[in-house]
Amino acid sequence: MQVPEVAEETGESARAGGRSPRRRGRTTALIAGAAVLGVVAGGCTGYLIQADREPTKLSSLSQSTLVQARGPAPEPLSAAEDRRVKTDGDLRKLLLKKPGGAKAAVWAGIDGWMTLADMAESYEKPAGAFSDLVAGEFRRAADTGWRVGSTYGVEIRLVQYRQEEELQASDRADSENYYEDAESGTKSWPVAGSDNAMVYVHTKPDTKPGYLPQYSATAVAWRGDIVMKIFVWDAKPIPKAKIMDLAERQVKKL
Repeated sequence: MQVPEVAEETGESARAGGRSPRRRGRTTALIAGAAVLGVVAGGCTGYLIQADREPTKLSSLSQSTLVQARGPAPEPLSAAEDRRVKTDGDLRKLLLKKPGGAKAAVWAGIDGWMTLADMAESYEKPAGAFSDLVAGEFRRAADTGWRVGSTYGVEIRLVQYRQEEELQASDRADSENYYEDAESGTKSWPVAGSDNAMVYVHTKPDTKPGYLPQYSATAVAWRGDIVMKIFVWDAKPIPKAKIMDLAERQVKKL
């Protein structure tokens, strides 16, 4: 039987040196134990030193005394200056008045108010519009309009939102805006006196067999919690100046 060479060399080394190989486990344990005792002793020393010191005083949490303003309190805003007084009152009073000689419209809701159902019916898909208006925190809507002659008509609508969770008015106005389009003949211009109001003139009419062509123009704006929309239609092209005049005067009343 052949014995491994490593075993032979280990045996020779033991005989030559006269002692067995050195064991390292005990020395390592002693060093580790000393290190642990050193850490514990250092922590105890630090605790004793800190315990003998005076406690550090914390800074005061109270604020310095505030100087009270002198003189009378400012006067509250008048009804003309406070928009909330206007917009929380009778919304119909913010609508433009029917011009002299024009006939009052028969579509302007009940006594100038539009219910949630009335608003939904003005869209192509009333059921979906109803749900959308409820989710959008619809509050109320005021509407007015008039006719001149047999073909010219105007409708102005103010829609107010509660805005308890989101700024619905600005979002709704953005969704009502049009894009300039050569195919449909839509042109747009900003309205003076507002940073968001726009007017749109649609130069190509809607046509149906048996009916006169119908040209239209629109204005869209929002302020605070109210969206303004103006519709104008006629059997002949609508001048930009006409829709712009209506939009500028209505924006000023908001």
